[in-house]
Amino acid sequence: MSAPSDVLVVGASAAGLAVTESLRRKGYGGRITLLGEEAGAPYDRPPLSKQVLAGTWEAERAQLRTRDVLDALDAELVLGQRAVALDAAARTVRTESGTELRAEAVVLATGLHARRLPGLSGAAGVHVLRTLDDAGRLREELLKAERVVVVGDGVLGAEIAATARLMGVDVTLAGPQKAPMQAQLGDDIAQLLAGLHGEHGVRLRPGSLVDGLETADGRVTGVRTAGGEVLPADLVVAAVGGVPATDWLTGSGLVLRDGVVCDSRCRAAEDIYAAGDVARFHHEGLGRSLRLENRTNATEQAVLVAANILGEDRPYSPVPYFWTDQLGVKLQVYGLPAPGATVHIAEGAVGQGRFVARYLDGEGRPVAVLGWNMPKQARLHRQHLLDRYAPASRSAPAAAPR
Repeated sequence: MSAPSDVLVVGASAAGLAVTESLRRKGYGGRITLLGEEAGAPYDRPPLSKQVLAGTWEAERAQLRTRDVLDALDAELVLGQRAVALDAAARTVRTESGTELRAEAVVLATGLHARRLPGLSGAAGVHVLRTLDDAGRLREELLKAERVVVVGDGVLGAEIAATARLMGVDVTLAGPQKAPMQAQLGDDIAQLLAGLHGEHGVRLRPGSLVDGLETADGRVTGVRTAGGEVLPADLVVAAVGGVPATDWLTGSGLVLRDGVVCDSRCRAAEDIYAAGDVARFHHEGLGRSLRLENRTNATEQAVLVAANILGEDRPYSPVPYFWTDQLGVKLQVYGLPAPGATVHIAEGAVGQGRFVARYLDGEGRPVAVLGWNMPKQARLHRQHLLDRYAPASRSAPAAAPR
């Protein structure tokens, strides 16, 4: 197939920028337009809940590229314009200003919106954390806060709680799980993480469903749980996950199901691709669809999308990976820890605060690897997962979803 004459990338995110850069590295000389909802240059999200929130980084340091590097890409950056509709057949995107952008190939990289729960909004002192501006507003109030309640015990909630505690704030972490990040780490390791948070003074409220807010004079004073307990707070952070930013694609003709449904080539329709948090792709190695919310996936998937736009026809079958830094501990997770997996310490020791754990399925086969303050060793153990996640054989290109 011949390369498209122009490419429109919707979402000036890490994934969107990586598509643009990968196309140029591969020698693509056609026109590239990068459309972004936020007015500023593309930036990295992982530092928002850590370095930017803690104040160890200025906001500008989170930018992914300098202006000179962006200019060298010779791409048209249309920033501060939200996409509101897509005509998939015509490969045309309309923005909120009424502008219509068309290209021979379109990439959807719009990421996530912060999930907002009913009853957790409408009062001063209640925050979410998804954008650079969110991080700035949250940090400003954290510096004055005395008691913070973080609602949500996934990766983001645990990171925010850890950062706030290191800033000297009284922190309560409330969520529905038995321990922070249980869904990502499994029972055993999540309990170790709970212990780490507890040792640093984070108050944990596991198994807590939030019913609403307590307020006075329009400002939050506490969080009310379904069990009737009120958790005092002068600042609340709702970290209850994200929703794929696909609302603007309703009526586009694309298949939407917890993301943009794609084939194994990350293709949602003819000449339309998706990358990053918004993409639900078919993983040939696992034989099922998958949507991954992490920084590494955003880049790796974007690189593959760029290759497929240029005709390489490669399936995307990664070994899933994410990392998090909390309270002096670095965690790396390769693969997908299954709820019923057996955890085996393969290297180091829990008591030493440094170890590699392997997650084994019912037949003793490794399904995931975790490193606790052993990043290099964990990566070496990743090789034991390759057979599980690799496609069984090279498959013919699948038809795009209909």
